[in-house]
Amino acid sequence: MNRRAMMTTLAGGAVAASLTDSAEGAQSTNGALPVASAPAAKDFAGAKERPIPATDYKVVFSVSAQVKDTEVHPTLKMIGLYLNTLAQGGVPASRRHVAAMFHQGGGDAVFSNDVYKARHNGVDNPNIAVLKELHEAGVELRVCGQGLLGKKVEPSQLLPGVQADLWALVTMVNLQARGYVRVG
Repeated sequence: MNRRAMMTTLAGGAVAASLTDSAEGAQSTNGALPVASAPAAKDFAGAKERPIPATDYKVVFSVSAQVKDTEVHPTLKMIGLYLNTLAQGGVPASRRHVAAMFHQGGGDAVFSNDVYKARHNGVDNPNIAVLKELHEAGVELRVCGQGLLGKKVEPSQLLPGVQADLWALVTMVNLQARGYVRVG
């Protein structure tokens, strides 16, 4: 198995060998999933690896691909699916540590609507609603400062809740040193 496949497998699966129960609730008292616009993974009878409620899940998603101006970035959809799958599997919010690192072609997703429109032929930023939802679900939204410098965008021109870091590479290495698994 190559390194990328192994890291993706580790992020989606758990490291422990058996499932454990947890008294902590993963969903809100009304049963809602943390990201209303996203589904959870469909149940698969007989699946061996499932979310483990007692595990601390630490994942940093690399959001770097450039997508069509009018499309929600697919990595954001995957993050919502992942969070909801953990929640549905009984992993409490206190054990879901997820960051999204925006860099390269994916960096524009976190631009304020005015800045996005100016750079994308008048198209509204299609990522705003899902980014707000992910942020409210506890996802750390981070963007590469070097990319911002290159695009001449100030931190004040980002969407609320987005943190500007020095450099995506530094952030991803720092998070991995703290036990996060990189996906993407």
